[in-house]
Amino acid sequence: MSFIEVKSVSKTFRINKRKSGVTGMLANLFVPKYEKKEAVKDLDFVIGQGEMVGFIGPNGAGKSTTIKMLSGILFPESGEIRVGGFIPYKQRKAYVGSIGVVFGQKSQLQWDLPVIDSFELLKAIYRVPDETYRKNLSRYTEMLDMGGFLNQPVRQLSLGQRMRADIVAALLHSPKIVFFDEPTIGVDVVGKETIRNFIRELNSQDNVTMLFTTHDMQDIEKTCDRLIIIDKGSKVYDGTLPGIRERYGTTRQLDVEFSGPQEVAPIRHVEIVDLDNNKKRFIFESHEVHINELMNLLLNRYSIRDMNISEPEIESIIRKIYSGEVF
Repeated sequence: MSFIEVKSVSKTFRINKRKSGVTGMLANLFVPKYEKKEAVKDLDFVIGQGEMVGFIGPNGAGKSTTIKMLSGILFPESGEIRVGGFIPYKQRKAYVGSIGVVFGQKSQLQWDLPVIDSFELLKAIYRVPDETYRKNLSRYTEMLDMGGFLNQPVRQLSLGQRMRADIVAALLHSPKIVFFDEPTIGVDVVGKETIRNFIRELNSQDNVTMLFTTHDMQDIEKTCDRLIIIDKGSKVYDGTLPGIRERYGTTRQLDVEFSGPQEVAPIRHVEIVDLDNNKKRFIFESHEVHINELMNLLLNRYSIRDMNISEPEIESIIRKIYSGEVF
C-alpha cells in the first residue's frame, strides 16, 4: 500500500539576476531581471508504509526542495503529492502532527534549557497525551542511552548527545513518517552506530516510514533497503542497493601478489597498474572480461603468491552517477 505518492511534480524558482556594483543595484531597483531555475522536474515515485528509503543526489539536485514539498513547507508548481492521505501544502496544520523531521545541522531543542524541558515544550505544542509521552520518553531514553543527560542544558551536550536528543524530540508525538536530513553528521563512530541501530529497531517495531537525505553512504547502506537518486531535479535511479551495484558497478579489480618482480604482458580489455612489493592491480569491466578466465590465465603464466578480487564500493558508484560517467 502506497504511503507517499509523488506524481509528475515540478517546481521552478524565479531568481533575481542583476549586474554587480552600484550601477547594477540601482538598475535592479527600477527594472529587475529574473531567471527561472527548474529545481524539480516531472518527479515521480511511490513509497510504501514502513519503507526506509535513501533520497540522495549531488548538491543542487533538488533534494531539499522535494523534502520541503513533502513536509508542506513548499507547494509544487505542477503535479500531485499525497502523504498518508494528506496533501501536505493544503492540509499543513493537520498534517504536521503525523510527521517528524530531524536536521543534522539544525536543532529544535532550546539551547539554554535542560533537554527534558524542551521535550515538555514539544509535548505541549503537539498536544501529546500524558500516557503516550511518558511511554515514548521512557522507551527512547533507554534505547538511546540518554538517562545521564536528560537534565543537562543542551549547550553542555556533545554533538552525539544532542543528535540523539533531537531524534527523540522528533518522535515524541509518534509520527507516521520521519524525514532525516544528515542525522549523523559530525557524530563519532560509536554515536553513528547507536543512532543507526535505533533507527532500524524503530522501523522494525513501529513500522515508521523513513526518508533519508545524507552524504554519508554508510547511513544508507546500514539502514535503507531502497535508494532514490535524483539529479537536476529528475529521478535517475530507484531501486535496491544490490541493484545499483548490478546495474552500474560493473568495474572489477583483481590485486595479485607475484612471487617476485614480474613483467606482465598486456591483456585485452584489462588495465594493469603497478603496486608496491611485487603487486599489480588488474582493472576490467565484468561484461568484457570473465574473472575466472583472467585468474586462470595469470596462474598458468606466472608464479603467484596471492590474489584478491573486489567490487567497487557503493560510494564510488554514486560518484560516477553524479558525474554522469555511467550514462
